[in-house]
Amino acid sequence: MEILKIEGTLTTPTVNADFDKGVIEISGRSNPENSIEFFKPLMEWAEEYIKNPREKTTIHINMEHFNSSSSKCLLGFFKIFEPSHRAKKEILVYWHYEDDDDEMLEAGETYQVLTGLPFNMIPY
Repeated sequence: MEILKIEGTLTTPTVNADFDKGVIEISGRSNPENSIEFFKPLMEWAEEYIKNPREKTTIHINMEHFNSSSSKCLLGFFKIFEPSHRAKKEILVYWHYEDDDDEMLEAGETYQVLTGLPFNMIPY
């Protein structure tokens, strides 16, 4: 599997997904005109990755802001990993947020509840 790299812009996040390392990073702002189209390569990469995941998968999310359609896409992305987590594969999500950004903290907590994945909330 190839490394997925998407350079961020003013309205789209930076994405790095490395199969060999089992590390996925999403950072920046996400307000694209078409969230589904933007997240499609990441979703396809994750669907392929999950067929033969590493023993440990680490997901780092460091978002400044995302719109509601991006939120739905992120939820869909996390849900791809639920079966592996239930199958006892180690899936760790590190949710980075500004320490005074209660909305971003609550978003991470909501994803944790909705997916059952282990989230580590990391203020900065």
